[in-house]
Amino acid sequence: MARLVMKFGGTSVADIEHIRNVARHVKREVDAGHEVAVVVSAMAGATDRLVGWCREAAPLHDAREYDAVVSSGEQVTAGLLAIVLEGMGVNARSWQGWQLPILTSNAHAAARVLDVNGAELVKRFKERHEVAVLAGFQGMHKETGRITTLGGADRTPRRSRSRPPSRLSAATSTPTSMASTPAILAWFRTRNG
Repeated sequence: MARLVMKFGGTSVADIEHIRNVARHVKREVDAGHEVAVVVSAMAGATDRLVGWCREAAPLHDAREYDAVVSSGEQVTAGLLAIVLEGMGVNARSWQGWQLPILTSNAHAAARVLDVNGAELVKRFKERHEVAVLAGFQGMHKETGRITTLGGADRTPRRSRSRPPSRLSAATSTPTSMASTPAILAWFRTRNG
């Protein structure tokens, strides 16, 4: 049984129909017997709207509150994908960055991943055969407990302490969100020969 990490960018999850299409891809892998974790971005345009609202609320705002607002787009997508998967008969749960946790630096709006503890996900793969739908773009600063944003969902699986995936795939049409994908693939190759 392979462990897969699948990443879907904003245009791939742009609306409910796109999310259903993603769910069909995930279900196909689950039906093939794979353990699947999915990292999702916010739906196309959602982050831009959230950033705009922050700027409209106050041109000079607290970066911690900015992160709380802009990270919500990925949380919506993760929850919707989990709902659609469940409706297709696939056992799935959404996860936010603080729930794993994905531990980061304290640089709000530009945090770096320091560690990912995937132990609970691995446990759920084995015990519940559950697809993990991860809200990308976010983590948590350990000392403050505050949510942080990373600058791209592609960075989420980069430093997991659990067994690395057998395959990593990224689906996006946004060139900027693909920028960190080569680094992830390099990380992946060093752990899987």
